[in-house]
Amino acid sequence: MTTLKDDIAAWLPEAKDKLEGLTVAPKLDHVGTVSHIGDGVAVVVSLPRTRLDELLMFSDGTLGLAFRVDETSVGCALLGGGDGIRAGSQVHGTGQVIRVPVGEALLGRVVDSLGQPLDGGAAVEAERQDPIERPAPGIVDRDLVTQPLMTGINVIDAMIPLGRGQRELIIGDRKTGKTAIAVDTIINQRDSDVICIYAAIGQKASAVNQVVEAVREHGAIDHCIFVVGEADMPPGAQWVTPYTACTMAEYFRDRGQDALLIIDDLTKHAIVYRQLSLLLRKPPGREAYPGDVFYIHARLLERAAKLNKELGGGSLTALPIAETQAGNLTAYIPTNLISITDGQIYLEPKLFYEGHKPAVNVGMSVSRVGGQTQAPAIKGLAKRLKLDYAQFLELEVFTRFGAMVDERSKKAIAHGRSIRAILTQPEYKPQPMQVEVALLLAVHEGRLDDKSAEDIAAFKAAIGGWIETHIPRTVARILQTGDLSEEDRADLLSAIDACLAGSGDEAEAG
Repeated sequence: MTTLKDDIAAWLPEAKDKLEGLTVAPKLDHVGTVSHIGDGVAVVVSLPRTRLDELLMFSDGTLGLAFRVDETSVGCALLGGGDGIRAGSQVHGTGQVIRVPVGEALLGRVVDSLGQPLDGGAAVEAERQDPIERPAPGIVDRDLVTQPLMTGINVIDAMIPLGRGQRELIIGDRKTGKTAIAVDTIINQRDSDVICIYAAIGQKASAVNQVVEAVREHGAIDHCIFVVGEADMPPGAQWVTPYTACTMAEYFRDRGQDALLIIDDLTKHAIVYRQLSLLLRKPPGREAYPGDVFYIHARLLERAAKLNKELGGGSLTALPIAETQAGNLTAYIPTNLISITDGQIYLEPKLFYEGHKPAVNVGMSVSRVGGQTQAPAIKGLAKRLKLDYAQFLELEVFTRFGAMVDERSKKAIAHGRSIRAILTQPEYKPQPMQVEVALLLAVHEGRLDDKSAEDIAAFKAAIGGWIETHIPRTVARILQTGDLSEEDRADLLSAIDACLAGSGDEAEAG
């Protein structure tokens, strides 16, 4: 039996060896003090070595972002509630920037702007932590945008085509269907390899839940990530939301995959930035926005790109959303965003209230990538579509005044009404490519010009099932090649005629 003295004697040589190998050095701790706090921001003094965008930690564990740095103080945007912070509280400089989890473990999850789960699930087991601020790919690292991003929305895929790696602005007044277009685009990726990331900035919890449930019911939620900066979160947390979402999307792009980033919306993001800037005494400019409000969105959206083959060939497509007031596209933030992006989809309130949904004004909408991203089948059928529709809209104005129209004008009006009928589409029901081709072919050949609105609606509901049942090989070839050969065109026209004639029980069931 050993005594305590024996145990100590046996332990002393081992302890001595450990102490001899120990290097003792002074540790510098960067500690400051809160000068004053309120409205989601804090001013910190005695932190002279703090750098811009550095992550700071307050005594109660709340994180903050160094938003403004001057000679005597640091303006900090809080990323948490900060209820335990008071004037005089200690603040520690971390020397780090904000990093968020990335990886496949995030798929199907709803997280906040720091990557913490909001869906009640387990903690995210990230592959790694990446900084939310990263430089955009250089010109030599990019490739041409040529591969289509199908939205399943007829008016967009036919007349405002999108490509993988593009930045297309969705813009319009409040409650005109901007988010609906973004959600339908996400839903349409359910059968594709595109990973979707939805960033909600300053949205109500009920609105975010509605988006999540729509994707869960109609789409593939396992291919999606939802990054949420709700309206009741601190402004700092809302501010970093789109950058966090972009970093999560870049993980998939850099692996050679295709990612889609929805930012809803950048108008609220700019308002949050103005709020933080005014609270922290940044010099205001036009409409009280700081002078660098253009730069904050440019550095974000420039990260969307199609990478070259040497870097894996992945792509990141950005669909930012912006809100206008009374349709004013010349306001400060809308004009900034239009100049940054590769085109815009403009939603007009007048069309929305008349029941033309999606309420896309095709005359004021443009995709600067253009038809080079369209599948050949759609491109060939949509060549004259925009011009014919514009002529119809002009002629329709005259018919409202009871003006006499000649036979040629009557045909143009009938053709335009058939175009409008196939462009009208319910929410949460994006169309597969073969159905879009069938509808465009029916309009192109004038098969719907003499049909009533009820007949066209019945045809739209039936044609998808009809062609899947009667010409499955033709459908498979169109999906595989993206082209419409003469043989496939003839088969599709025969199926269209048969469906319009109501032949077979399938059309009645459709």
